[in-house]
Amino acid sequence: MYNQDFIVFKAVAETKNITLAAKQLHISQPAVSLQIQNIENFYGTKFFERSNRGVTLTKAGTIFYEYVCRMLEMTKKVQEELNELAEDRHEEVKIGATLTIGEYILPRILAYLYKMRPDIDFKVTIANTENITRDILERKYRIGLVEGTVPRNKDLEIENFWHDELVVVVPYHHPWAQKGSITLNDLRKAKMILREVGSGTRSIYELFLADKGLSLSDLNITMELGSTQAIKQVVAAGLGVTVISALTVRKECEENILKAVKIQDCYMGRPLNILTNANNAKTKEERFFIDFLHNKELLERVVNNEC
Repeated sequence: MYNQDFIVFKAVAETKNITLAAKQLHISQPAVSLQIQNIENFYGTKFFERSNRGVTLTKAGTIFYEYVCRMLEMTKKVQEELNELAEDRHEEVKIGATLTIGEYILPRILAYLYKMRPDIDFKVTIANTENITRDILERKYRIGLVEGTVPRNKDLEIENFWHDELVVVVPYHHPWAQKGSITLNDLRKAKMILREVGSGTRSIYELFLADKGLSLSDLNITMELGSTQAIKQVVAAGLGVTVISALTVRKECEENILKAVKIQDCYMGRPLNILTNANNAKTKEERFFIDFLHNKELLERVVNNEC
């Protein structure tokens, strides 16, 4: 028996459904059924009772499930201890980051960490929240840094490390720029430029509107772009207004190119989260990076370029 067999068994036992387990593990349903059959043949007993409603553990299956959980946890601890021994190795940390984090927060963090740990190679890929979540589950990245909420999944570890606020952004000489704040009704009348479907920024904005009894269909959306930089340039050209992260327009606001405006009596905050695969043992280098992100005082100084 291999670890993958135990992971498959555990998924089926916990979902009580082979189809759901296959979807969760990102493998085919026949592959899951075959692995369960092989496990039962190997041990010479039935671990599951099948029915039209799914599967349930037999008495033997319940006992086996307890041992599987212990074995997987033990395997994870062994891997972590072996990783500790590899102190002289030049390690690589693979990170998937959303656009806002990858372009406006991560560069300062990595520049600071390189001074502390030049032996670590950080490999960063930029994608949207939806794709990063999927790729963490499929183990393409070891660490994901995303904005906003992420669907709960038992194979995902989700930890908050920072926060961000979405603001309405207009050209510096726009009439709204002098107001400082606008109403939701003002926003409904404006030409809106938004991020693409799947982006964390867009998802948070949709949740905010839903809380106010509105949807994107109530807005006058004239463009959808996959780049925050492109959105800022289009807004600066006077082709519309947008809702994006306050972090991403800090420089343009200081240079009097754009202006960040708030919606009256509303706060569009969102968490920035760390995603990891719960089935992966973290290396010493990965733990170093995650521990740094949890040091909020130091992180704030680094993000604000104070050290």
